Amino acid sequence: MTKRVKWGVTAAIFLLIAGMIAYPQIKSMLTASKTSEVAPPVPGISVRKQVLNVNGEVLKYQSLTDKVVSTGSIIPDEEVDLSFESSGKVVNIYFTEGTHVKAGDLLAKINDKPLQAQLRKLEAQIPLAKDRVYRQRTLLEKDAVSQEAYEQVTTEYEKLMADIDLVKANIMQTELRVPFDGIIGLRSVSEGTYVAPTNVITKLTKISPLKIEFSIPERYAMDVVNGTIITFSLEDTHGIMQTYTAKVYAVESKLDMATRSLKVRATYPNTDESIFPGRYTSVEITKREIKNALAIPSEALIPEMGKNIVYLSKNGVAEPAEVLIGLRTESHVQVLEGVQPGDTLITTGVMQLRTGMPVIIDNLN
Repeated sequence: MTKRVKWGVTAAIFLLIAGMIAYPQIKSMLTASKTSEVAPPVPGISVRKQVLNVNGEVLKYQSLTDKVVSTGSIIPDEEVDLSFESSGKVVNIYFTEGTHVKAGDLLAKINDKPLQAQLRKLEAQIPLAKDRVYRQRTLLEKDAVSQEAYEQVTTEYEKLMADIDLVKANIMQTELRVPFDGIIGLRSVSEGTYVAPTNVITKLTKISPLKIEFSIPERYAMDVVNGTIITFSLEDTHGIMQTYTAKVYAVESKLDMATRSLKVRATYPNTDESIFPGRYTSVEITKREIKNALAIPSEALIPEMGKNIVYLSKNGVAEPAEVLIGLRTESHVQVLEGVQPGDTLITTGVMQLRTGMPVIIDNLN
């Protein structure tokens, strides 16, 4: 009897433990069965879909230009620091600062009186030297003197003329003349100043035409050659940006080792001399231009599994379209196939779009 009681107590404990373990699962099943009973739908009430507010544009043909944009500097066509070739005291200054001068104009002069005196002394010997040569040649024709005697006086005459040429050259070095047409700058000396060849008297600048110097990346090196037309932009006196056209006339023979860029120079006529050198400018080079291109903003294009996808808004919902692209610029991409003029292209929120998603075009409403 005692043994049966023990087995009964053990069985009761076992059943109690099993019930405690199974109770949570049974309760969850009962709860799920109750929640699965859904009331029948009420007529006139539907599930609301998510609507995405986006921006878009109506596609149309436009001009698409592939450009290289760089920065450059305006430099003069010619520029030089003017100084004397010899030392001396400045006795005359003939130019007015900031004015136009012509090639060959005399700008300033240093004291040349000792040289002028030396020149007169030498020139005074010319008649006597010529007479000696004449007499010796006459005697030589009569065999009255030797050939050596005639050549000696001839040499003395030629030496005298060479000495005169040397003095004249030294006198020319006392004159400061204009090497090319241009605008004279501010002078840095006054009359009475003792100057040497190291002293800059003034600066001469030629600003018609002007040069535009800029650099382009290595990958565009083959796109710019002599004759390539560029445009550069500058602000006028009213702060309005003006655009000018120039032509490339020279390309550096090698790339810059530090920047891996190629230096280029273009020329602009500047006939009215309205642009001054030293200014900073923005330069654009047109590589290719398509007059009637169907172009879309770059941000509207989605690369997906080797394809290019855009989203169009059709009857208020987003629909994907696979496109074939052509020319790509910094901001736009040419579309060759897949969309048509008049289609409404979605340009923002494209990564959130799904096929059939309702959309509202904010900027076109």
